[in-house]
Amino acid sequence: MQNNEIREEIKAANLRFWQVAEKFGLNDGNFSRRLRHELSDADKTKIREIIADLSKEVQE
Repeated sequence: MQNNEIREEIKAANLRFWQVAEKFGLNDGNFSRRLRHELSDADKTKIREIIADLSKEVQE
């Protein structure tokens, strides 16, 4: 499975894939399909920023 670290980071943050997908600009189905293939470093960085932002929102 590709992008295991991203998948684990989303789960560890107690987020849903659809939440990250929405902020990333995709629907959840397209986001899941995109995760099937290794993401670029730029996409991984953007997703990690989204995870951090969403985690802050959830904690508030």
